[in-house]
Amino acid sequence: MPLTVMHVDDEPDIREVAAFALELDPDLVLTSVGSGADALAQLEAGPAPDIVLLDVMMPSMDGPSVLARLREISGLEKTPVVFMTARAQSEEIERLKALGAIGVVVKPFDPMTLARQLRDILAAADA
Repeated sequence: MPLTVMHVDDEPDIREVAAFALELDPDLVLTSVGSGADALAQLEAGPAPDIVLLDVMMPSMDGPSVLARLREISGLEKTPVVFMTARAQSEEIERLKALGAIGVVVKPFDPMTLARQLRDILAAADA
């Protein structure tokens, strides 16, 4: 059963590197979108991904705003979300988790381990 991931980031370069990294995992299916609004539109249309990898800092609608709206969509209230941010301070990571994220990936991330990192975060959340 493949792991379906939606990656949301406004930076094309980050989306490209993340796509390269995640597609190293043959059992992972990736959807990549460039804005929170596009992500919400696709999520409302379905089907829901297994996990959403969500950039924190984006123009017009930041990651926490996308997460709040996602939680209002019927059937997506419990969809696992992992934030991606360059702000690695423990207070920031705790703040993001308090918003409902199951984990945080710090930028710059290691492309060789990104897929494993997501799987590990999901496994820990399910435990």
